[in-house]
Amino acid sequence: MIRVALADDHQLVRAGFRALLDSEPDIEVVVEASGGEALLRAIRETPVDVALLDIRMPDGDGLWTTEQIAADATLAGVRVVIVTTFELDEYVARAIRAGASGFLVKDTEPVDLIRAVRVVAGGDALLSPGVTRRLLERAALGMRDAADPTRLATLTERETEVLRLVGQGLTNDEIAQRLFLSPLTAKTHVSRIMQKLAARDRVQLVVTAYESGLVAPGWQ
Repeated sequence: MIRVALADDHQLVRAGFRALLDSEPDIEVVVEASGGEALLRAIRETPVDVALLDIRMPDGDGLWTTEQIAADATLAGVRVVIVTTFELDEYVARAIRAGASGFLVKDTEPVDLIRAVRVVAGGDALLSPGVTRRLLERAALGMRDAADPTRLATLTERETEVLRLVGQGLTNDEIAQRLFLSPLTAKTHVSRIMQKLAARDRVQLVVTAYESGLVAPGWQ
C-alpha cells in the first residue's frame, strides 16, 4: 500500500485528490494538511511514502516544506511531488535541487496523478511531462556558467552516455533501446550512477547532467 500525504490550503482540492487516490486499491491517503508546518508535524508521526505539495500555502509553502523534508534524515524515504497551478512557477527550480521527485499542474488528467504517485513511490521521478522539461530548462539557464565536467570523473564512458540520456528525459527502457542494452542493464547503470554521484533520485541526475555541461538547455 502506498501511503500518501496531501498539503494544500484549499479543502476542496484536498477532498478531490483524496477521493481519487483512495479509490485505487494500492493507494491510501493517510495525512492531510493545509500548510507545510502542519504536514511536517503529521508525517513525523504517521509514516508516508509520497507527499503531494501545493507550492503556495500559508504556514510553510511547498518549496520550504520540500527543503525541510530533504534535510530531515528521519524523512529520507518520503518522495515529494510538487502540484502547482502554473506550469512555470519561478520557485520550483529550487525544489528540484532540494529533492522534489516530480511536478504536476492542477489541471492534469486524474490518471496522470495516480501514475505520478506510483512512479515516485517506486523510486523513480516524473521527467516526461512538459512542465518538468520547461522547469529544468529554466533551472539550467543558471547552471551553464558553472558547468564542471570534473564532477563526472568517477563515471565510465558508458555511464556518462547513460547520464546524458537521463538528462534528456529518457526512461530506462528508452535508454536500453537507444544503446542496444537490456532494460535491466540500463537500470543497473542508472543505479550505479546515482551511487557514484550521491544523487537522491533521477531528478537530481538530470540537474547534474545540466550542471556538468552534458546537456544544454533545449530538449532533443
